[in-house]
Amino acid sequence: MITRNIDNIVEDIRESVNDKVDAGKAISDEEIKELITTEVFKKSRDSYISMKEKQEIIRVIFNSMRGLGILQPLIDDHTITEIMVNGPGDIFIERDGCIYKQDIKFESEEKLEDIIQSIVSRANRTVNEASPIVDARLKDGSRVNVVLKPIALNGPVMTIRKFPDEPVTMDKLVELGSITREAADFLRKLVRAKYNIFICGGAGSGKTTFLNALSNFIPGDERIITIEDSAELRITGVKNLVRLETRNENLEGKGRISMRDLIRTSLRMRPERIIVGEVRGEEALDMLQAMNTGHDGSLSTGHGNSPKDMLSRLETMVLSAAPLPLQAIRQQIASAIEIIVHLSRMRDKSRKTLEITEVCGIEDGQVVLNPLFIFEDEGDTKEGLVKGSLRRTGNEMRRKAKFKMAGMAAG
Repeated sequence: MITRNIDNIVEDIRESVNDKVDAGKAISDEEIKELITTEVFKKSRDSYISMKEKQEIIRVIFNSMRGLGILQPLIDDHTITEIMVNGPGDIFIERDGCIYKQDIKFESEEKLEDIIQSIVSRANRTVNEASPIVDARLKDGSRVNVVLKPIALNGPVMTIRKFPDEPVTMDKLVELGSITREAADFLRKLVRAKYNIFICGGAGSGKTTFLNALSNFIPGDERIITIEDSAELRITGVKNLVRLETRNENLEGKGRISMRDLIRTSLRMRPERIIVGEVRGEEALDMLQAMNTGHDGSLSTGHGNSPKDMLSRLETMVLSAAPLPLQAIRQQIASAIEIIVHLSRMRDKSRKTLEITEVCGIEDGQVVLNPLFIFEDEGDTKEGLVKGSLRRTGNEMRRKAKFKMAGMAAG
């Protein structure tokens, strides 16, 4: 930990480095670090600084200029999955499903705002009092959400959702107990046979991770287009991959590119599959229409507490886009989405696949669901871990045409 005396040295060196950096000239991270190191060793001629302190000073100054200041060590810690900044003085992390308060704080609200502006500007986004909410991402793919005053009453709020260095595979999810091998193999067949699959679950249930794992079952010779609010999918093994990301409006209130815009333009890009990171509103209509116009094998996610709840939410989303008759909306949904996968974060903080269900069409005005796999909860172990597993229901799958077209045995 840097002492008060060293704090003064840090400020002197930072000012000296800033004076030597040409504001109009691009300078790499390596060059800035070398410049900081040179200044630290110069300063040590006047005041004794131990090697350990030199290393700490270099790290602190570099993080303040190019990193995320006091948050950088948390970003670098691979055991941390979420960083929550509730104003300059309240910083929390999530590790192994548990939340811990950190004994660190920003010097001022202005310092926190500087970090926020640095993150947002690098992602070509804008956030200010007039537009106080923004989604962005870090260089490593971590997802960032920012809310400023006057919306955030206790100061700037920033939430950083980190992702593992290597994408989580379906094999890893099986190993973690999130899904059974039988269910994973069934989903692999569904993806390869080009069924339209929708993943639902609550916040933090692992929808994006699961979508990423599922998308890696897609054959490598297909053309894939991903559409996201803030790009975080990491699809490997597909060469013909186009990644699209929304854009916020500029300071003049112009230039916004929405999810709807991206879905519509993607249809003119000869996609074989469209992957929509998450549907939250009007874009649900465009997604369903894309699925219904020959773009089989599409994948998407949404917030829903059950497959039935997700269907109701989709109805509401479509209604927000167009005042269509409810029956027409349900017909669109039942025609477009063929499989719903429901995920949940359990009471022991583990993430489980609770249900894989088939959407079978409309009967008596209602969308019919045919559960194929259901998680059977068997209580808790002595250690407080959830017992149970995802089991085949015995219900036969009804929509088998795509398996037949793909030359595969029905699931």
